[in-house]
Order: sequence, then structure tokens, then C-alpha cells
Amino acid sequence: MSDAESTDTTDLDDQNAPTPVGVKLGSTRTVLDLPDDRDGRERRSTLTCLATYEDAITGAEKVLFGRDAAIEYPDAVRFMLRSGLPEDDDGVADAERFFEAVVDAHDVPADSAVVYAVPTIDNETGVENLESVIEGSSIGEAAVRSFPESLCGAIPAYGDGLDAIDEVFVSVNMGSTTLEACAYRRGEQLSPFSTGSVTGNEVDRWIVAAVEEESQGRVHIDRTTAREYKEEHADVYDFEPFTDVVQQPGGGSHEFTVDRGVRDPVDRYIDDAVDDVANEFLPELANDHMKPYQLALGRPIAVTGGMACIPGLVEEFEKRLSAELDRDVDVVAPDDPATAAAEGAARIAERLV
Repeated sequence: MSDAESTDTTDLDDQNAPTPVGVKLGSTRTVLDLPDDRDGRERRSTLTCLATYEDAITGAEKVLFGRDAAIEYPDAVRFMLRSGLPEDDDGVADAERFFEAVVDAHDVPADSAVVYAVPTIDNETGVENLESVIEGSSIGEAAVRSFPESLCGAIPAYGDGLDAIDEVFVSVNMGSTTLEACAYRRGEQLSPFSTGSVTGNEVDRWIVAAVEEESQGRVHIDRTTAREYKEEHADVYDFEPFTDVVQQPGGGSHEFTVDRGVRDPVDRYIDDAVDDVANEFLPELANDHMKPYQLALGRPIAVTGGMACIPGLVEEFEKRLSAELDRDVDVVAPDDPATAAAEGAARIAERLV
């Protein structure tokens, strides 16, 4: 066989290879990592919610998902993964319809190798439900595998490849429904830790209460608005107070300024996250695996998840964690902590392919 013929065969094999896909089906956002049109990769993010409505002409039930559903049907929209996983039959059904609508909208091919990130939650039924949603979908004909979310998210934090798989390190996932911390030894989980008391969703609830207190009870916002305040305005070092307007029940409007209503909850979150990592997770890791503990703290700690997107939060977490441990600790984060889990999952999928 000539060189030209050999090259043609390789190109044909590449064209016929399954498409590697990374998936993070999250409580607030779902992210797909897919090939783009320029032989690279891109991440597509959407709110994890759906609304159903009746077609005005045919009367058939139709599904709207993501931001459009949240905006157009605020009273009927369903965030089916508020707890992080599908909890019951209704949640599974909603998650299946949502995920199928998302993969269809983004033309994800059926002949794909899918790797999806799974949160570290002590909920075997919920994890099995999540598996059924993704493994029962129309994609992933070539392969479907799951890996811990804190591992997938840490992969982009340590470089362009899969170097993290061959290292000993600590990863902290600052998500909407859980704070996860875990040490990894060449991909093996050591002393996984998770808590639902220090989360992005809790910060949203704290903002609701703090805004009400700051306005002396005159302003009541919902959690969706609180999340938007957090995502659009929170900044650890350079926060600027902002104004908003609410409609009064009896007519008219009320303009108000938000300052401590966002600053204080974010500050409290950092303190609580440091306390859980320094005084619960790390002592347990040191007690169970002293040598890996020493090796892991000699490397930067990877921080991922939506809360790590707040400007200055990673730097302040590093500063306060170092002070709490009374030793210098380095903390690194991927370029986009909110989509890092899907990106890391896609890199694993590429390796599988």
C-alpha cells in the first residue's frame, strides 16, 4: 500500500470515528462540550429547566427549555434538578424530555462517545436516575461513561491535556447544590466529601434574606432574581452597589440599592467553604491517607464550579485557606469554572475514542 493510500485510510477512519461529547447535567445549568466547525471544541450552556405549552394551532403539547422557558413561563417553568439529581419519576421524566430537547437542538450525533460528570452525592437512587436519563437518550451509541464531577472539572485547571489523571491532587467543586472536595491519586478517589449547606443555592437564599433586611422589609425578591444579582454583580474585591426597581403590589414602583445584600452572603460563603475544607475534609484525608495528603497539598488545589466564577473568589479562598491552615496553599481554577466539568469529560471522551 502506498503512503497516499495509507493516509486516505487514516482520514476515512477519523471521519467514521464516534464524536466525543462531554456532558454536565447540572441543577442550574447544563453544559455540552462538542466539536466546533474549526476542528476545535466549544461548550454550549443552557439553564436546566423546561416548560410545556399547548400549540395554538394543533393543540399538541410542546416543550420549551432553557432561558426561553424561564423568561416566557416564569410561573410554570420547572427546574427538575434543584437537588442536583432526578429524585422521582416525575423528575426523571422531565429530565429526559429536557436532555433530549437539548441534544436535538445542538445536533449531537447518535454515533457519539459520551462522558458525563456525576456529583459526589450520597444518593444512590438519584445517581441511578441520572444514569438512566443520559444512557437512555438518543446519543452515546459508541460509549457512555461517567466520572466524578470534581475530577472532570479539575482536568482543565491543570493544563490542556489529561495530566491530572496521572497526579495526586485535591479538587474542590463549588456547585449550586453541593460543595464537593476530594483527593485524587491517579484518578482514584480518596476521602470524598460533600455538603449541601455551603452551596450556590444557599447563597441565593441568603441574598433573598439580606436584600429584604437591607431594604428594611420593603423589597422581596425571588431566588431566580437573587441568582441573577450574584452572577451579574458579585465581586469579592471590586463590588459596586447597584440599583433595581420592583413593582409595588398596590401600584407604582420602588427603586432600591443593593450593597450588603450581595456582599455579605458571598463573604459568608467563602468563610464557610474554607471552614468545611480546612476543618472537615482535610483532617479526614490526613487521617485516612497521610502520604497522599502531604503530596496533594504540595500541589495547587483545583477549584471549579459556578461559585468560582465570581471575580476574586478563588484568590480570597486561597488567602483564607492558607491562613486557616497556617501554611501557604496555592489554588488554581480553569478559565471557565462553570463549564470545566463538561470540558474535562470531553477530554476523557476523546481519549476513549
